Amino acid sequence: MTRRKLTEDEIDLWQKVVKQTERLSPGSHSTPPYPPKPKPKPVKHPEPRLDPFELGSRAKPKPVKHDLKPSIARSLASDPVKMDEKSFRRMKRGKIRPEGKLDLHGMRIDGAHPALTRFILSAQASGKRLVLVVTGKGKHRDEPGPIPVPRGVLRHKVPQWLALPPLAQAVLQVTPAHISHGGEGAYYVYLRRAR
Repeated sequence: MTRRKLTEDEIDLWQKVVKQTERLSPGSHSTPPYPPKPKPKPVKHPEPRLDPFELGSRAKPKPVKHDLKPSIARSLASDPVKMDEKSFRRMKRGKIRPEGKLDLHGMRIDGAHPALTRFILSAQASGKRLVLVVTGKGKHRDEPGPIPVPRGVLRHKVPQWLALPPLAQAVLQVTPAHISHGGEGAYYVYLRRAR
């Protein structure tokens, strides 16, 4: 690649520039006029256009729930089925008749817990598989007070007691009873076979 030669006009222009400039240092040489490389211009990215925004405008309203704990029926329904699926469906529809029944109506916690323990362990020892534990739905309180108290203390305590030793080893499944056997005020307790 060969360089082109300067024209007469370019040489005249260069001579004028050289006459009007001063040397930086006495030993420096003049260089031929090559145009300086242009500095790259900064690339401007267009600013993204934002839609008008109002705080909370895209939030989806959630239904208001005042109950901090899920209901007993909901928490028992979320438990995995540990027994035979077909028997479980029949039991929930009230098609299997319980082999024993314990009625805890009107009992206090200190008497209900030992009665439940005796009943479940003796039912398992005698080979029963399905028993019914009636707790009642509980009474409405006259004044609820500042701290919410769940309605039906025994109804809330019985599933907890059944999940703790010594009853946990005997109980296979707990579910609310069918309406024909007491509905929300009773539980089916399906027992493991005695070893």
